[in-house]
Amino acid sequence: MTRVGVLALQGDVREHARVLAARGADVVLVRRPEELAAVGGLVIPGGESSVIDKLARVFGLQQPIRDAIAGGMPVYGTCAGLILLADRITDGIAGQESFGGLDITVQRNAFGSQVDSFETALEVDGFDTPTHATFIRAPRVVEVGPAARAIATLSDDAGGAVVAVTQGNLLGTAFHPEVSGETRFHDLFLQRVRAA
Repeated sequence: MTRVGVLALQGDVREHARVLAARGADVVLVRRPEELAAVGGLVIPGGESSVIDKLARVFGLQQPIRDAIAGGMPVYGTCAGLILLADRITDGIAGQESFGGLDITVQRNAFGSQVDSFETALEVDGFDTPTHATFIRAPRVVEVGPAARAIATLSDDAGGAVVAVTQGNLLGTAFHPEVSGETRFHDLFLQRVRAA
């Protein structure tokens, strides 16, 4: 059984844990460095990126997560998780940091507030059929550096923003597959964990 972690400091932890367990993974809720050391991959959930950043530092997880990313651990970030994997944030709050790893620049809450949340069908490189994507106070990728690759972009009439990227063993989506019944991103993540 593949043992993976969900960073359990804040956000939609249960939703990711449920999807991963249903896909056959042994799920560990990661709140301490020793729990991170016991898993082969990590999901960083949606939530408040600035709060997760602060709590990761309080719980001594920031550097261990950075080290795990640098060491090649597969990591999947959704929404706030995408922000935390980005090397650059255009509009972070004062002092906000990320774990980094994805050669991208992100803008937080790029589509507006909670009331501006939306759903759409989205073409994803490598998927045979469109994914149902749920955007909740979502970020967008405003720049993709040469090391990263965009795998999903909104249609021009929806703004044309890059909303999913990959780089090595890292995967990030601006939307929430875990709330819409979409499992292919988690499957891709688990494949990478098994391969690593």
